[in-house]
Amino acid sequence: MRGRRLSRLELERLRRRLSDRDRELLAQVGELRLMSTRQVEALHFPVGLHASPTAAARAGRRVLERLTRDRLLRRLQRRIGGVHAGSAGYIYALAPVGQRLLELERPRPRLWEPSRLFVEHTLAISQLVTDLTLAARQGDHELLTVQVEPECWRPVPGLARTVLRPDLFVALGVGEFEHRWFVEIDRGTVHLPTLLKKCRLYERYYRAGSEQAEHSVFPRVLWITTAPRGKALESAITRSNKLTERLFVTATEQQALAVLAGGAS
Repeated sequence: MRGRRLSRLELERLRRRLSDRDRELLAQVGELRLMSTRQVEALHFPVGLHASPTAAARAGRRVLERLTRDRLLRRLQRRIGGVHAGSAGYIYALAPVGQRLLELERPRPRLWEPSRLFVEHTLAISQLVTDLTLAARQGDHELLTVQVEPECWRPVPGLARTVLRPDLFVALGVGEFEHRWFVEIDRGTVHLPTLLKKCRLYERYYRAGSEQAEHSVFPRVLWITTAPRGKALESAITRSNKLTERLFVTATEQQALAVLAGGAS
């Protein structure tokens, strides 16, 4: 299975050997681009379906090992926690055979190592999707829609070739309410004026009205960041006379789930 391109017949044989869980796991890694071992285990190997947490972890790592061996997944050289983290520290991406098997339309995945900032940002998005999914399984809310990049991107009417690029779009059902959100994850790597520029693009898209015409409502924009950055961004938005203040909300990572489920005023 290693080193050479699989024929269509070999690829089909491999496809038939996959379980439904294998396919779901591969599809989610392909969608999110990067997932950690613990994120995969939490979503696809829940403790309740195994004799113990240790058994669940072992089952998950056996499957990840097999999918990596068959070149459906690949491991990044970078690990969470460094080289002493063991298999729990692996970060997974879709490998070329997995890409062919899923028949994805997006370009083939890069085979070189992504930057540390890209890995951290992408894993933060994957973690939020993981947390939202686990909370939905517990009945905290209904996870109606999750769109990751590039599915969540929106062309901005009136601005040729300009695309609004959220990190994530989610819609949650909580009781009789539906909460719709664009999500931005800020890890402090860009200056505040850059965040405000993105806010102004959201404002332009809001005023264009295309989202409201299709869905009858415009999502709020959640910036997930540190508390000091959040306060600075809120203050800058309030001072601006070009931004609709109620569109924008900030929260820390610890507050994000509650805010998304309707905790924002």
